[in-house]
Amino acid sequence: MYCCNLTARLPRRAEWRRAAGGPLLSVAWLSAALLWPAPAAAQVPRPKNEYVPSLADSSRHAARLPVLAGGVAVVYPTGLYLLSRSWYTGERVPLHWFNDWPEWKQLDKAGHFWTAFHESRAAVDLLGWAGLAKRRSRWYGGFVGFLLQSPIELLDGRSPAYGASPGDLAANLAGSVGLLTQQLAWGEVRLMPKVSFHRSPYAALRPDVLGRNLPERLLKDYNGQTYWVCADVGAWLPADSRWPRWLQPAVGYGAEQLLYNDPARNQAAGLRAYRQYYLSVDVDLRRVPTRSQVLRRVFNVASLVHLPAPALEWNARRGWHGHGLYY
Repeated sequence: MYCCNLTARLPRRAEWRRAAGGPLLSVAWLSAALLWPAPAAAQVPRPKNEYVPSLADSSRHAARLPVLAGGVAVVYPTGLYLLSRSWYTGERVPLHWFNDWPEWKQLDKAGHFWTAFHESRAAVDLLGWAGLAKRRSRWYGGFVGFLLQSPIELLDGRSPAYGASPGDLAANLAGSVGLLTQQLAWGEVRLMPKVSFHRSPYAALRPDVLGRNLPERLLKDYNGQTYWVCADVGAWLPADSRWPRWLQPAVGYGAEQLLYNDPARNQAAGLRAYRQYYLSVDVDLRRVPTRSQVLRRVFNVASLVHLPAPALEWNARRGWHGHGLYY
């Protein structure tokens, strides 16, 4: 996900674009995850007498891979083309770079990581659903997030208003590598990146950049975004442990008073951006037993989001303080 001084007509670095929390293409990809097959971890334990699919069933899966590959081959280039025609109209310049690492307290980089991680996670699950062997699914799918996100930087790099971001590319790669590392080490995700959102008072001060309505603010208003890592501690405990695997400790990161990405302009508006750190818990709905295929898919998609829960926050302004229900 993703973020200047004004010139006569066009910003050097267009905040309204870079603060959008990520290309709309990523949102479309994650929205399509309603068709995302729930992995085995989301299922209830299989009874001893339940039918286990044999190799003879592979023919049924064989037809899925061409359909999946064909769908991606059509949808993704089409999405890139539409994005280039809507966001990147006007002059093209030689590929150039722009270091936006200092902007938005790196929350845009957290968004890039989150998006690439879950795009790779969806790809691994979908390739497994299509019948690929687990190892191939993990290796091929593991880098999908990086491959889907990175062409956006090429479009940025050819636009005079933006510039390709090495920080964005690094965050994209980190997200994919984070997913692949867990799949190779444990065969599952035990450290799950998640996001939560709450309304902030700052979006109304700059609606053109931070969003005019709730859907826009979900993407653009970093003041309301918190990024989490939730740990499946039950996965490291003995099999007879009574720890419920759906209950997971979580650490979070956010920031506030992000009206401008330029600290000087922010201070001129009477604001000084600061970081926030959180300790909380999360409910991993994938671990809630259910035999409903619909609920499994819904729970799998819901695992993108940190659910509201009590939390402890620390920041340099107020130190430690609590939230009865933070989201």
